[in-house]
Amino acid sequence: MKPTAVSADALFEEFRAHLRWEWVAGLGASERRFDEVAIKAARSGADLVGYLNYIHPYRVQILGEREITYITNATPEDCARRISRIVTLEPPVLVLADGQVAPQALLAMCERAQIPMFATKESSAFVIDVLRAYLSKHFADRLSMHGVFMDILGLGVLITGESGLGKSELGLELISRGNGLVADDAVDLFRINQTTIEGRCPELLQNLLEVRGIGLLDIRGIFGETAVRRKMRLKLIVHLVRRETLEREYERIPYEPLTQDVLGIPVRKVVIQVVAGRNIAVLVEAAVRNTILQLRGIDTYQEFVERHRKAMAQGH
Repeated sequence: MKPTAVSADALFEEFRAHLRWEWVAGLGASERRFDEVAIKAARSGADLVGYLNYIHPYRVQILGEREITYITNATPEDCARRISRIVTLEPPVLVLADGQVAPQALLAMCERAQIPMFATKESSAFVIDVLRAYLSKHFADRLSMHGVFMDILGLGVLITGESGLGKSELGLELISRGNGLVADDAVDLFRINQTTIEGRCPELLQNLLEVRGIGLLDIRGIFGETAVRRKMRLKLIVHLVRRETLEREYERIPYEPLTQDVLGIPVRKVVIQVVAGRNIAVLVEAAVRNTILQLRGIDTYQEFVERHRKAMAQGH
């Protein structure tokens, strides 16, 4: 799924209240966008924001006190050359921060080149942090997966598996045990940086869980505000399988931890066999606790292998 472009007008409205900025130049370019060229030029959405002194093509440029000094504290010829250089690198938006006043030459340049310029009294560092976070999420690689995404013991866990194995019923039991629901049935996943995937619920399905025989349940209405989460970072996939699938496709005790590639990032994975009489919720929580230990550098299986090796060396 490709991220949609952002127009200058949409960016301005998104942070009108938060950054309290004003549109001071380039009003006729409200539809100026971060297009495909800009997206490809940056490694991530966060790279679409930069300092003027380190200007790169196609990025939002932040002009703080130092930047305004840089383009004004020189001979008239140098000032004109520094300002004109901004145009050649086609920034989608200029943001004047630190309460700075734009030089007339810069205002005129933005009007001629139809480059939107916003002005805010907020610090340049704060503006950069806000815009990088927003753009990195907006332009993140994304996909939708089928399953139940939950906060289990503080870990983002995606429960997947074959149809009819009771994923939603398992989710309901885990919620009743104090865990939180992020999304049921469809989960939107976003790669927000080189190592992190964030999962959210589609707006249409927020707070809802479908259980066969009962129908749609409003989890927040039934269990309260603490039973739902807006988003979580994906750390573990729990895959439910039938007995024949487990015996055919998976080792009982894999030597190396299983992983599944999601948006180019390997995510830890455990496989749990669904059989009548097994308490799957307890097994899932145990798998989550074990994953937390592994993330802390404690690998029970490798410790057992080392214990076994030492026993063999001693002749037992």
